[in-house]
Amino acid sequence: MTKTRLLDRYAEARDDMVKLLIERGIADQQVLKAMAQVERHLFVPLPLRNHAYDDAALPIGEGQTISQPFTVAVMTEALHVGDGDKVLEIGTGSGYQAAVLSAMGVRVFTIERIPSLLKGARNVLEGLGVRYISKLSDGSTGWRELSPFDGIVVAAGAPDIPKPLVEQLRVGGRLVVPVGSHEFQQMKVITKLSDRNDFEITDLSDFKFVPLIGKEGWPSERNSGDDSSSSQS
Repeated sequence: MTKTRLLDRYAEARDDMVKLLIERGIADQQVLKAMAQVERHLFVPLPLRNHAYDDAALPIGEGQTISQPFTVAVMTEALHVGDGDKVLEIGTGSGYQAAVLSAMGVRVFTIERIPSLLKGARNVLEGLGVRYISKLSDGSTGWRELSPFDGIVVAAGAPDIPKPLVEQLRVGGRLVVPVGSHEFQQMKVITKLSDRNDFEITDLSDFKFVPLIGKEGWPSERNSGDDSSSSQS
């Protein structure tokens, strides 16, 4: 056991979290290794850190949440990505999903519409030395100038499959997005089959997410902010 691990009071809780993910059917070793490595408590507000490794969503402010570990694992596994792949994340939130993807060797591009959340996520990610590129914008329309992507993951519930995100996939790439009502959504995995944007859909379990707000999502009167970008390399 390393000195760093001896000083990590959350190490046992993180191990227990990974064991639970395995019990619940997560089999991708890259995903499990990344989630065993990333310190989820650093992405959780200080008063809630003792619950950071519970299999539960937790509030992070602005009416948003950090998804439960099982949800993150399901979505990450469904992407079928790995070292060197290019992935767009819609909804940076706390930054935890971006950190997990980066730990898998993925090139991470992430969009957040709420300025305070993006600022907080950038602070944590950059403090950990995570490699990523981020943008403050409406994520529902994607990031066309950087496309195509090997995978796109949407951390918010959409009323329908956002067509611009399908268009921004490479052929063979996957979009993982929860689709449904405000009350609950079904996780869908959309695989792009051709340059004509033909695709096939695989349905996974039902989940409950905060709504995807934007041009290709649910309407909101909230201003999404400017288009300022940041990167860590």
